[in-house]
Amino acid sequence: MPETTIALKEWAAAIEALRTGRQILIMRKGGIREETKDFQVESDSFYLYPTYEHQKQELFKPEFRQWTEETLEGWSSQHSEVAVSCYAELAADILVETQEQLNKLSALHVWTDSFAEERLKWKKTQPLHVMLLKVHKLDKPVSITIQPEYTGCKSWIGLPAEAFETAAKTPVMTERAFAAAVSRVIEALQ
Repeated sequence: MPETTIALKEWAAAIEALRTGRQILIMRKGGIREETKDFQVESDSFYLYPTYEHQKQELFKPEFRQWTEETLEGWSSQHSEVAVSCYAELAADILVETQEQLNKLSALHVWTDSFAEERLKWKKTQPLHVMLLKVHKLDKPVSITIQPEYTGCKSWIGLPAEAFETAAKTPVMTERAFAAAVSRVIEALQ
C-alpha cells in the first residue's frame, strides 16, 4: 500500500480566506459519512484539500463572495485532478457549544452568521470545533489525481505522500501576526 499524508477537506473559498490571511479558523462538525459519526482531529498538521461541490455564494458574507466565484471559475465535477496549495498546523481546537460563543466569532470568519449558526445546530449533541490554523502556502501547488476515496462527505483523506516530498512552503503570516490573530479569537470568546 502506498504511503499517504493526511489532508482535511475544506471549501476552496474558505481555503482562499486562510491562504490570504483573512482568517485563521475553520468550523467543523464532521461530514455525513464520518467513520466515527462525529468530527475528530486526526492530525495536528495536514494539507488542505479544496472542495467545490457544496460551497455557495450566499453562505459567505457579501465582501467575500468573490472567492466562491473565483474558485469555481473553470471548475467542473468532471475534472480528474485538483491542486493542493496549502498546508496547515493546528494551533488550537476550541469547542463551541452555544450561540453566544459563536456570535463572538462573527467578525473573525467569512461565513454568514446564519450559516455559522446552521453548523452549530447540526448534530445538536456535538460541539462545533473551531480550529485555529497556522497556514502555509505551497510555493508551487501540487496537482493530485482525484481518487474515488477523496469524494463524499468526510473530513479526512489520505493523499499520496510522494507528491508532497519536495513541496516547499511559506507561512501565510509571521509568527507575530499569527499570535495576534490567535489572541483576537481567544479574547473574543472571553
